Amino acid sequence: MNLRKIWAITRKEFYHLIRDFRSLYLAFVIPLLLILLFGYALSLDVDNIETVVVDYDKTDISREFIRHMDASSSFHIGAHLGATKEVTKYLDHGWASLAVVIPPNWAKRLRADREAPLQILLDGSDPNFASITRGYVNAFVEQYNQKLLAEFLNSRGMEKIQVPIEGSVRVWFNEDLESRNFIIPGIIAIIIMIVGAMLTSLVIAREYENGTMETIKSLPINAGEFLVGKAIPYFFIGMIDVLVSILMGQLLFGIVIKSGFWLMIMASSIYLAVALVLGLLISSVTKSQLVANQGAILITYLPSLLLSNFVFPVVNMPKGLQLLTYIVPATYYIDILNGLYLRNLGLSHLWPSFLVMIVMFIILAALNCLLLKREGL
Repeated sequence: MNLRKIWAITRKEFYHLIRDFRSLYLAFVIPLLLILLFGYALSLDVDNIETVVVDYDKTDISREFIRHMDASSSFHIGAHLGATKEVTKYLDHGWASLAVVIPPNWAKRLRADREAPLQILLDGSDPNFASITRGYVNAFVEQYNQKLLAEFLNSRGMEKIQVPIEGSVRVWFNEDLESRNFIIPGIIAIIIMIVGAMLTSLVIAREYENGTMETIKSLPINAGEFLVGKAIPYFFIGMIDVLVSILMGQLLFGIVIKSGFWLMIMASSIYLAVALVLGLLISSVTKSQLVANQGAILITYLPSLLLSNFVFPVVNMPKGLQLLTYIVPATYYIDILNGLYLRNLGLSHLWPSFLVMIVMFIILAALNCLLLKREGL
């Protein structure tokens, strides 16, 4: 490859980026917005579940139960209702997600050592939220049962019964169970795909639409020099976005890389190279900026968001979609990000994901060169 020819193509593309403010907006502003929105707005944690209570018993025990529930960080009792029919209005309008109905004579049944059922009404319109909420309710009731049992045994001078099996749980890698600890690193994969694939998907298509592709074919350059020259400006923009994302994640959310910084740069460079050649391939095939932009969204952005184990676990997907995730580059990059940010892993553990991305780059680059050569470049 001739470096002078590559520099000429790079300079031409760089001048176009300077003149086209929309590309710069897409390259810098949107990634910043994504980090802010995903970091602050997208959270899979469930806290302060809005709860309403109907207390027909109105005893010291029922009031104590309500106070314990409200004191928990998982629940927030927003209203004390007078009748069960009012619960329907709160759940229908989304004013509450959980309702607890304490029946009459509830404390009397407890004091008589009899079963004292509660009615728990849960909004199941969001299955994930409802499932987590149900787990919280079951855990809270279980803890309250243990408290009552301990008080009962103490009142009779008996020792607390020791259960035969007691699990000691210790959380690794994400000790606080904060969803943003894996959301912020994962969003870097989406940002790179936007900058790398979606911007470069317009590059060659623009040359065809403007009628300048025939002129480029007449120049003394080959397909490899043309592709490298077109990709270099977007590579530097993508790496700047990576550095900005790392910095914002650390300053705004306190999320730092546990493993090597340079290993992160190497992984990002390879993944960005894959995104660039994928965007250039889309651009070469479609030859239309409108079609290329829509195709890039369908082929790069949406799979990276939905099929990469970023937000939705792959193990819960149908088998067909699970197989499809193996050809999504973001799957392997997010695996590396989790290893670097959460698990403190090195290259000795992450090399399979690096290898797959390198193979993807070689295959896509070869397809690009083959396609442009068939076009006469």
